[in-house]
Formats: sequence, structure tokens, C-alpha cells
Amino acid sequence: MSSPDIFDRSLRSIRRDRMLADFAAHDFLYRAMLDELLDRLGDVQRDLPEALVIGCPDGSARAALEAMGKRVACIDPGFLAARANGGVQWGGVQGDEDALPFADNSFDLILACGTLDSVNDLPGALILMRRVLRPDGLMLAAFTGAGSLPRLRAALMAGEGDRPGQHIHPQVDVRSAGDLLSRAGFAMPVADGETLSVRYGDLLRLMHDLRGMGAGNMLTARPPALRGDALISAAAHFADAADPDGRTAEQIAIVYLSGWKPDPSQAAPARRGSATVSLAAALKAKG
Repeated sequence: MSSPDIFDRSLRSIRRDRMLADFAAHDFLYRAMLDELLDRLGDVQRDLPEALVIGCPDGSARAALEAMGKRVACIDPGFLAARANGGVQWGGVQGDEDALPFADNSFDLILACGTLDSVNDLPGALILMRRVLRPDGLMLAAFTGAGSLPRLRAALMAGEGDRPGQHIHPQVDVRSAGDLLSRAGFAMPVADGETLSVRYGDLLRLMHDLRGMGAGNMLTARPPALRGDALISAAAHFADAADPDGRTAEQIAIVYLSGWKPDPSQAAPARRGSATVSLAAALKAKG
């Protein structure tokens, strides 16, 4: 028996499509994640010619990979996003990460940017991503993680008083994400993170940015919209945390993942106890 969805799949698709018209005005977070993923890919000394982009709010990821000579397919939860930003050769597909509609061993590279924080079955999505990779294929991913939006969270709780609703999604921390990556069967799994600080003059501007990047509340069990008095109180609480220049610093945590599909050609860790030089001797030699 499958568990109920945490996120509303239909609403997720709708919000992905609604953000497209003005996404360029709110793309700073996506841009930061994508730039970092491309930098990491640039350090990989492999061709990885067949690529899948997961999450394509614009054509930038596809264009960057095609400029490297890769054949690119795109998948996005939003129908319009997939249709507008699909690859020249393979096109775009609408679908969820935990139900990837691709055959096993289809790609050499997966670049997943900005959507895994709102997928219903993250462990299942990672397993499917490994399956659709070819042996010795690489997966790179980035998404917002635990610790994000502490000022917004505190402001909403203050605004609603004793019975706050859950307006912000559950979030995955770096350690848990790394564990999921290992459990999904990836070789050489790596999970790390960084925190971006973004300063806002008022709470409404922050909420406008979140809507503009498709990051509004998509929980299946969503609380009612904030009452007017609660919103005024939340905005005041947010303003109270401002620096002397009147702007409040909000934090966004980003989780980065990388892993390879296992292949016999990959280097294996040495058998325990097989070292011929002790650590103490090695440290003494360095001294």
C-alpha cells in the first residue's frame, strides 16, 4: 500500500507553468544552483554525451549542455515548461521525478536542478535516476534544503499565534540527502551544501519572489491562506529583524548531490587491512 502524496502533483505542475512568463525576474536561486552544477560538471574528465535535464524552467541548462556537444532531453513537472524548453533533438517531457518515463540505461548524465525538494518520493526518485543512467553515468543535483527561510518561518508563526499552519515545505538536510544517495545505490556518493543570504526590504517582496520561482506551498494538506491581520503581524515581525538599512537577511540552504552509477571499471576502495604502510609511519615521514 503506497503512502499518500505529501505534495499535490497537479498543483505542482500548474505552479511550474504559471511561473514561466516572469521567471527571469525571480531566477536568482535557480541560476546559483545551475552555475554550481555546471562548474562541477566542468571538473569531470568524461564526455557523457547523452544528458537528461530534470527541471527546465528556462532553456539555460539545455543550452549549456548542448554547447558542450551533448544530446539533451528535458523533463519538468510542468507541461508548458517541458514543451517550451525541451532539447532540439529529444524534446521535452512532462513528468515527475519519482515516475521517470525513460528506459533503464538511457543516459550518461543527469542534471537535476531545483525540483527535488518538492518530489513526493525522493528515495524512489533517486533510485529511478540511477536506473536510467548507463553504467558509470553521473548524476548531479541541487535543491533547497533544511534550514531555508528561517526569517519567513518565524514571521509566519508570529503572525498566526498559537495555531500556526504549515506554510513551508518539509526540508531535507545534507546528511539525510547523502544517506538517501547511498541507499539508492550510487557509487562514490557526495552530499554537501552552501547557504545563500538574500536581503529583502519587506516580507511581501520575499513571498513574491517565492511565487515567481514556483516555490509556493504545494502541500496536499495546505492550511488556509493567511488572514489579513496575520499577514500584517507577520510583516511587522519580519521588519523587526531588519538590519540598520531596513533590509532583512533571509537564508536559503542549498543541498548538492553527486553520484555515479556503479560499473566494474570504477576504482574500488582498498580491502580493509591491506595497507602496507601504517598511518603513524606515513605521518612521521611527512614530518
